Amino acid sequence: LALEGLKAPAIRFWSAWSGQTLAGMGALRRIDAESGEIKSMRVADAFLGQGVGRAILDHILAEARGLGLAALWLETGSVDGFIPARTLYQSAGFTACGPFDTYGPDPFSVFMTLRL
Repeated sequence: LALEGLKAPAIRFWSAWSGQTLAGMGALRRIDAESGEIKSMRVADAFLGQGVGRAILDHILAEARGLGLAALWLETGSVDGFIPARTLYQSAGFTACGPFDTYGPDPFSVFMTLRL
């Protein structure tokens, strides 16, 4: 999401820092009363493989549970550069699914879901 999208009322946004350096960020978008979507999760290149992505994901999952959400969804890339992201999501219990909410089929997207 662009900055304006991250300011939407349905979005909660978090950042992870190492001292004065931004290490990563992630957002949760509430779809409806029971569902949410992980949005814009990113880790700065200098922090890849150091657990920043796991920490952000764990925080988003805890926040979603705290909001009483029953399910989370996400869209990520299908190309090889997104293998680490897909592996992270799978390790947290996310499974492949079809497009959700306003998404449609896209060969460059992988859709995943998790029951909380």
